[in-house]
Amino acid sequence: MATAMATLRTLPVETLAPHPTPIDRLRRLEAALGPSSPALFMKRDDLLSFAMGGNKVRKLQTVLAAARAAGADTLITCGGLQSNHCRVTAAAGAALGLRVVLVVNGAEQARPTGNALLDRLFGAEIRHVDSREARATTMLRVAEDLENERRRPFLIPLGASTPLGAAGFARGVEEVLTAGISPTTIVHSSSSGGTQAGLIAGCALFGITSRVVGISADESREGLTAIVRRLLGDLAALVSASAAGIGLEQEIDVDDSFVGEGYGIPTDASTGALELLARTEGIVLDPVYTAKAMAGLIARVRAGSFTPDDRVLFWHTGGQAGLFA
Repeated sequence: MATAMATLRTLPVETLAPHPTPIDRLRRLEAALGPSSPALFMKRDDLLSFAMGGNKVRKLQTVLAAARAAGADTLITCGGLQSNHCRVTAAAGAALGLRVVLVVNGAEQARPTGNALLDRLFGAEIRHVDSREARATTMLRVAEDLENERRRPFLIPLGASTPLGAAGFARGVEEVLTAGISPTTIVHSSSSGGTQAGLIAGCALFGITSRVVGISADESREGLTAIVRRLLGDLAALVSASAAGIGLEQEIDVDDSFVGEGYGIPTDASTGALELLARTEGIVLDPVYTAKAMAGLIARVRAGSFTPDDRVLFWHTGGQAGLFA
């Protein structure tokens, strides 16, 4: 365990956001949910000090270090038209002096909004494709074209959800430890699996005995569970951890009952959660990820899944630019 922690802490990083994010107590939300509410806290990764924040910043810090080591001069990645990951990758390229090519599914907007506007502001090149399925092959084709031009491209998979990306997020879990918070449960939005794998591994490595609950924004419980399990196995190999030491032997808790009609489509519950948090705490969620995750948390509180003695930490993974899409 000590060796794995040392390896995790010494992984090369390209520091984008050097400051830890705060953990806020949500007392007015607790009051709104009634006397049976657990103590509610929020990890404010929406306030990470780079490119409008969000969980992708933590993942990219370790992934970009690998890109630097490979001598890359161009970053290639993919996502939806309003991808938070694409936005942060575009900003990272600007900050590091690297060319960025984004392969996004979705029709080009005559007047870009939200993250699509920020992608262009940060100077990324945008390649539009018709479907999610077309992204991977287009990325490979772009990389081949760049290599023929004697460029050095570096491909970053969807969401930077790789073992290195998950390791970057696992490092952030130490901030919970140093803040003196001992949550019994951590709730977050889960989609491409890297954040959930990082949270599970980080808790295991830093000795935080929290249950980690991922509220899916799009994937099925079975599909997302398999992705998280694979990432944990690869992450264990990366840091020389045992299966138990990385959290691989515990149940992976994915809840897909708040997806609704699909990715990026709000539900009545997610809209209600977004409004409730804004009107009780003055904190803004995003409509794609965190609003659905908060809807899941609120539903569990109202169903009596927690006791007043529990301490529940909601990990805010950012994405508010989606409100302006």
